[in-house]
Amino acid sequence: MAMAFFDTGRMASPAPSVAAAAAVPAADRVLQVLAVLAHQGRPLTAAELIAHTGLTRSTLYRQLARLRRWGFVIEREGSYAPGPLSLQMALGFDLASELMRQARPTMEELARQSHESVGLIVAVNDQAICLDMVESQQSLRCSFEKGRSVPLRAGASAKCLLAHLPPAARAAVLDAQYGAGTAERAAAEAELDAIRQAGHALSAGEVDDGVWGCSVPLMGASHLAAGVLTLMAPILRAQHQAAALVQMTVVAGARISRRLLLH
Repeated sequence: MAMAFFDTGRMASPAPSVAAAAAVPAADRVLQVLAVLAHQGRPLTAAELIAHTGLTRSTLYRQLARLRRWGFVIEREGSYAPGPLSLQMALGFDLASELMRQARPTMEELARQSHESVGLIVAVNDQAICLDMVESQQSLRCSFEKGRSVPLRAGASAKCLLAHLPPAARAAVLDAQYGAGTAERAAAEAELDAIRQAGHALSAGEVDDGVWGCSVPLMGASHLAAGVLTLMAPILRAQHQAAALVQMTVVAGARISRRLLLH
């Protein structure tokens, strides 16, 4: 099972022009919006979606509301991107559904053992997207809600995913983020090499204030990471038991990887 890193622009027909959009039947407009998002391969603002679809603002927002309600689209900082259901469709049954099925029992066990939240995160293009989540039962808890995405740059999940991408894909992301041949890129690559060597990634407050995270790769039969398992906890609670939480996460990740290797 290979990590889901692909160009969504290759998976859909080109977005219709504004002139062609006028001929789109009303019943198909929701599909038109979804097709544009898939074709562009990056989050789009409402203004960009209007430009690509030719829809009025009110019509666009109606379609987006329907797509968000069903999980096909997520909104992040004023932009719209494919949601968890779109992700599962894009990855296909073998990758998304099977990965979730194999990981879920161990995720629940890790959450019970650690009393913290546990997430299953995958890479799509240059984003880390939460495929599944088991919430902590504690009143003070951390969560990376299902369907949420962040750039493959900061945080344990994103760095662990990026560290285990195929070399060409990792290089493309680093070049886009830092520029080829820059000192910042070299430093980032060195950090990713260290993560691969350690077998896990750690972060504290890099994405969300006060959140500590530990991520481990989930290795499939192809010897590529299918995703990462991430344990999340409030920094104030994690700092007193970090070594134990890391060990729990590493053991859980190895257990899931063994399942993936057998299927």
